[in-house]
Amino acid sequence: MIKLGVPSKGRLMQETFDWFSARNVHLSKSGSDREYVGRVDGVADVKLVLLSAGEIPRELAAGRLHMGVTGTDLVHEKLTNWSDAVEPVAEMGFGFADLIIAVPACWRDVTCLHDLDAVAARFRAQHGFRLRVATKYHRLVRQFMKAEGVADYQLVDSQGATEGAVKNETAEAIADITSTGATIEANHLRILQDGLVLKSQATLWHSKVAEGDCRALIAKIGAKS
Repeated sequence: MIKLGVPSKGRLMQETFDWFSARNVHLSKSGSDREYVGRVDGVADVKLVLLSAGEIPRELAAGRLHMGVTGTDLVHEKLTNWSDAVEPVAEMGFGFADLIIAVPACWRDVTCLHDLDAVAARFRAQHGFRLRVATKYHRLVRQFMKAEGVADYQLVDSQGATEGAVKNETAEAIADITSTGATIEANHLRILQDGLVLKSQATLWHSKVAEGDCRALIAKIGAKS
């Protein structure tokens, strides 16, 4: 029995259902809206497992799911050496989001990462602690900042409403995902010109460590095995 992990609620779940349905694999929730129980029609020996999108990378890497739908950002953030544990089967064409670095819009002279690095050094000298960047993507942001030579900063954890961290004075800058940039602008922030960390979208992943043959499902949806 192949276990397929799918986001358990909201727009991401429905768009995943629609994507599979267009390929004659029909996923559905069974029971009440509060029950995370599902079924699969159109292909044999596949069990639907409904989880949060954030749990799916871990379950794939542990081999408890054979395939799963989640964002590129979550796989790259949550799995060290992710390519050893999972591989992409198909980009699904929805759930688009960019992980970006943004600063207060009033910082008119800070337009790129080089400027941010200079401001961070002055900030530390003036305040005695490092400039704070609020994010929930610690691994990705740390790797990106190191590669771009930004040093005098610290990451502060933010698991929700990251865009409000600057206004709430819990951070001086943010690193967060955005699809349109509207929320960023609404919170008087500006994305750095070279502040794109990662482009993400919903992707169907295959576990490299789970025991089981996924070829029937892969063939059914028309992807390459």
